[in-house]
Amino acid sequence: MVNLEKYYLGIDVGSVSINLVLMDEDQGIKEKLYVRTEGKPIPILRKAVEDITRARGGNVHISGVGVTGSGRDLAAVMVGADVVKNEITAHGVAVLSSIPQARTVIEIGGQDSKIILIRNGVVSDFAMNTVCAAGTGSFLDRQAARLNIPIEEFGKIALRSKTPVRIAGRCAVFAESDMVHKQQMGCPPEDIVRGLCQALTRNYLSNVAKGKEILPKVVFQGGVAANQGIKAAFEETLGCEVIVPEHYDVMGAVGVAILAQGKVKVSGHTLFRGMDNIKQDFKAKTFECTGCPNACEIIQFKAGDTILARWGDRCGKWAVKLKDEERLRSLA
Repeated sequence: MVNLEKYYLGIDVGSVSINLVLMDEDQGIKEKLYVRTEGKPIPILRKAVEDITRARGGNVHISGVGVTGSGRDLAAVMVGADVVKNEITAHGVAVLSSIPQARTVIEIGGQDSKIILIRNGVVSDFAMNTVCAAGTGSFLDRQAARLNIPIEEFGKIALRSKTPVRIAGRCAVFAESDMVHKQQMGCPPEDIVRGLCQALTRNYLSNVAKGKEILPKVVFQGGVAANQGIKAAFEETLGCEVIVPEHYDVMGAVGVAILAQGKVKVSGHTLFRGMDNIKQDFKAKTFECTGCPNACEIIQFKAGDTILARWGDRCGKWAVKLKDEERLRSLA
């Protein structure tokens, strides 16, 4: 009989990507995976779970599952999650597990950015920005394409600049217009790239971090943390070291994997549906409730002909979620 290796699965379902990690009993991250949702979160998540377990040779026993991100409710029902948490909690737990002295967390992803303040080992404040594209990774991706520079080389090129140009960073439209103007003036690419990094940093500090007390140790995570130019711009502006953790790109998934481990140790069992159940034919559809003037849009999630969950109603009339006991019996 083959002894399966025990892991905890962390899943972060965002607007454009899904991040997964496999964590062992000692909280070591053994596998991590980043995939684009491509507007199809259900089949993409199903394949991602299969792929990350296959990466360990299939010799995997999932001891617990945690989910976070904007798509956490759907993912939780689909896989059978033990823990469902918002991004702030997930990122805070992950940071404190790897850098206990952290007091400020800067997180910049593809579509949004956030700041988390940690005091005395707990999250004390936070702020998020989902409005202005000038403070996100997608903005850098577009400008890198415009300059015909691989995004992987963007940060290295920025560090070569000695005289960065000043680019307006309060708005994505103005920043792009300003960058084009600097190109037409003949400014070197490295000076424009460094200027863009500084502009994004100013945008973040004046919008997301406005009114927040930024204290060291400062931790920088999210996909943009791979950009050395942005990291250097933050260090220059803040006047302190900015730490990029080892798993900077999947910290949300790491956080919920840690929380899932703690939950399962207390409960003694996991709600994970199992690999075979994840392969079911999942479908989501919406309908409008006409029971009152609220006209709530109800989201219904099914596996085959079985309704697993409904969301969206304000009064609870349509709410359907399997109880823990029912879910466990369905796996027996």
